Amino acid sequence: MWKGRFSQDTSSLVQQFGESISYDWRLFPHDIAGSVAHARAQLKAGLLTAEEFSQIESGLLEILGDIQSGKFEFKTSLEDIHMNIEAELTKRIGAAGAKLHTARSRNDQVATDTRLYTRTEIDGLLADITGLQKALLDGAEKYAATVIPGYTHLQRGQPVTAGHHFLAYVEMLERDKSRLTDARKRLNISPLGSGALAGSTINLDREGIAEELGFDGVTRNSMDAIADRDYIAEVLFVISLCGVHLSRLSEDLILWCSAEFAFAALSDAHTTGSSLMPQKKN
Repeated sequence: MWKGRFSQDTSSLVQQFGESISYDWRLFPHDIAGSVAHARAQLKAGLLTAEEFSQIESGLLEILGDIQSGKFEFKTSLEDIHMNIEAELTKRIGAAGAKLHTARSRNDQVATDTRLYTRTEIDGLLADITGLQKALLDGAEKYAATVIPGYTHLQRGQPVTAGHHFLAYVEMLERDKSRLTDARKRLNISPLGSGALAGSTINLDREGIAEELGFDGVTRNSMDAIADRDYIAEVLFVISLCGVHLSRLSEDLILWCSAEFAFAALSDAHTTGSSLMPQKKN
């Protein structure tokens, strides 16, 4: 994999320490999408012939299908998802595959992949949260007039309705959605073209690549684009905060289903028992 000044093979210990394919294989659909967009920009710039681009695109889509069907063998010796795909592409289509990495570094490649991956996961989370909100809204409507105690410090305080209680979580989740949406806006810019840290002398259509990949624009500083992962940290914080809200909801359900509260009951299909105490329904 290494070229240039290296005259010795990488030691197996260094390979084991440095590999990331054991977890970054999940980036494969985004890595392939980014490579197709990059190759199209190479075609526009005259770096590839139409035939070479066709070979690259077809080869990448074949690899995508093989990974999705479980036929693709990832190799630790190739370190990461980027080199696994690129090496296999070159093996399948020859010289055209070796041209794909022109005007690109793994640095801007992984920054692109992680942005695409995170964006996709955010979209899935937004859909899941919306589904939960709908269920809570249905419950709020159904139990709008059902009076239950409102508690502070687990002591009865004031009467409320079950519907009002459900709506509290709708509001919390709405803020979580808003934070996720804001984080999505900040991460949805394309770093491709930033190279290893200082761009490239080869002028590719960065805006065209960004548009093809669904980004809202391009990054403005190459060093910031390839080195910072604040967008991941931000999303992790928002997810953690959402997890706190879901934990509160779960704990309320646990209390409500206890014999002491007895406000609700879960079906046997959604509960567990005890290996020692036959009367338990957890």
